Amino acid sequence: MGVLEGKTVLVTGAAGGIGRECALAAAREGANVVVNDLGASMRGDDPGSASAAELTAQDIRTSGGRAVANSDSVSNYAAAQGMVELALTTFGGLDAVINPAGILRDGMFHKMAPADWDAVIDVHLRGAFNVSRAAVEHFRNQGGGSFVHFTSTSGLIGNIGQANYAAAKMGVAGLSRLLAMEGAAKGVRSNAIAPFAWTRMIASIPVTDEASARRVERMRAGMRADQVAQLAVALASDKTSDVNGQLFVVRGDEVVLFSQPRPVASVSRVGGWTPDSLISSGLPALRHQFLDLSASPDVFSYDPI
Repeated sequence: MGVLEGKTVLVTGAAGGIGRECALAAAREGANVVVNDLGASMRGDDPGSASAAELTAQDIRTSGGRAVANSDSVSNYAAAQGMVELALTTFGGLDAVINPAGILRDGMFHKMAPADWDAVIDVHLRGAFNVSRAAVEHFRNQGGGSFVHFTSTSGLIGNIGQANYAAAKMGVAGLSRLLAMEGAAKGVRSNAIAPFAWTRMIASIPVTDEASARRVERMRAGMRADQVAQLAVALASDKTSDVNGQLFVVRGDEVVLFSQPRPVASVSRVGGWTPDSLISSGLPALRHQFLDLSASPDVFSYDPI
């Protein structure tokens, strides 16, 4: 008997990559699955194909599972409401939302087009709001439910050339935390995963030098989408009801619990600070606690486990 036996799960971005693996894994663990995917390109700038979600749903049904496809965009609130309604009318309930849907439009910030900023924010951050808002009242009324959101080390640590993606993913981390805090009394949980996995989004990273080539090869060879899906499905299960408001990283077979911002040092001055005294003594006293500008591959520089 699977950890999601008899439950219903909505999985966004489920035509490929992490989303598809989450949908397949949820079905193997006994869940009814609403498979959502617009079927658009990695940049999200084409009309998409309704058949993309249906292919994953067909694979689930062929394997003996239960699934229905939805090809609407998470960036539209009415569409997100429709996804929840589809779960309720088709399977009679909804117990978890796993939300990896996303696009990339990378570029240095000083060259970034406003349209590329808006598109990434719409899918990642507004999309996280839309599917969460569409489901949260149902979760609260039934006394339980789980959100599994997807953040990124591009935001939690930083990656050059991804300002739009980093800002959106930090927003998702904050949203997930507040959903956890506000929902705890009603049995509603929310956690976030920052995944390392070889997907079409990662495959689009430009290889500009030997270091980036090594990084991409490590991801291709040692970090798979199905490894990420195992944690997503576990967090969607009632068996992890004591896990709430956490940030995780999955990298190969390694699951990392991330810290969340808390005070690390402080300075005070009788009579208050002035710009001059902050420059001369206040900020220097804090400097030993400053974070450097290391990027995600600098922090996770070792080969995947």
